[in-house]
Amino acid sequence: MLVPEPFLQYVAHYIVKRLSQGHCEIKDPKAAEHALEQVLAADFRIEDEINSEARELLNQYADYMRTNEIPFHEMYNRVKKKILVERKYIAAASTESPDTRKSKIARDKITDLSHQLAAQLPRIPGLRVVKGWNNSRLEITKDLNDVFGIEEQIDKKARDMISKQQRNIVEGGQEWNVLHRRYYEQEMQRLGVNMSPPEQAKS
Repeated sequence: MLVPEPFLQYVAHYIVKRLSQGHCEIKDPKAAEHALEQVLAADFRIEDEINSEARELLNQYADYMRTNEIPFHEMYNRVKKKILVERKYIAAASTESPDTRKSKIARDKITDLSHQLAAQLPRIPGLRVVKGWNNSRLEITKDLNDVFGIEEQIDKKARDMISKQQRNIVEGGQEWNVLHRRYYEQEMQRLGVNMSPPEQAKS
């Protein structure tokens, strides 16, 4: 998943907290957070399914790609784009440069998510929209940009910490992945997000 699922709990908490500051009356914040988290998780899982589908299709054409010297990444992007169009799904990953973007989540995806989350608000028991649906949706859009920007900074900090090692560690290698996960989880922990699997978190 492009954004770790435990972080989506934090995203939902952040949005509910902001909405409660004048946009909505919320009797049960925990129930509201759970409802919004479910919307977010369900959407991101769809992209995981699309990614898996694209990889499975490419496996069937591995010999053809080798014979014609077609790079895997190039063909993967073509196949995924076709599936996205067929399923009318907006991809989450931003195509902007990491140096200029505010979040690794695409702006179109944030807009799409804001509509989904705002549509969920009237269905949450004990929640009343005070300032109007579109005002709440615009607030959600701002919140999503802010909170996914936080995740982007955590990811960047983890990468920076690896780059400061005394030896060169190749990105994508086993050592790089282990270190990135460690530093990423440490920064998430400081934010209050527990990245451990549920069974470990309880022990």
